[in-house]
Amino acid sequence: MARIVKAPEERRAEIVETADRLFRKHGYANCSVEMIIREIGVSKGTFYYYFKSKPDILQAIVDKTLDAIVALAETVAADNALTAMQKMEALLGNSHIGEEDSLDVAEMLHLPENRELHELTNIQTVLKLSPILARIVEMGIVEGVFDVEKPLETIQFLFTGAQFLTDGGLFGFSAAEVRSRRLVTQTIIEKALGATPGSFDFMNPVRAVE
Repeated sequence: MARIVKAPEERRAEIVETADRLFRKHGYANCSVEMIIREIGVSKGTFYYYFKSKPDILQAIVDKTLDAIVALAETVAADNALTAMQKMEALLGNSHIGEEDSLDVAEMLHLPENRELHELTNIQTVLKLSPILARIVEMGIVEGVFDVEKPLETIQFLFTGAQFLTDGGLFGFSAAEVRSRRLVTQTIIEKALGATPGSFDFMNPVRAVE
């Protein structure tokens, strides 16, 4: 059978997508480079031409996921049909930005061997998403729902603190402990942005019906 030759970008994307699927199916720790190679039907040389190691391919998966989250945030921020608060709800509803895929990637990052990558990903998340959220805050100031002097700096401080403290996998918090901290996070966000108390209840939908 003739060997199928693919463009470098196409082959690299195929490796990333295959590894992503196998990591989710078998677990990151249980999936080897050999499994990825067998699934695609390429040589080890081909794999290592694009990626140095398994953590290297996880970095590519993280980058792809973060790019998708940033694109989603940009789309929501640019939607002129939504108010600032509606945009905040679309992005922060239930305390996370993104779909289930981003949560699956987060689980892989929580593994001890991926700690450094986890920290770098958190930094990139704050740096890339904060300016988008800050623009929404500026819109909210014009609309009269927010009152804050330094939108970007405030968002970066809030985002970093919330992302770090409410990371239950990092601190080993129980579900109840994570929920308690998310409730406090909501209160802090409302006060820091000068928003009406309870206006961010969408971050904690259980409280909204209590």
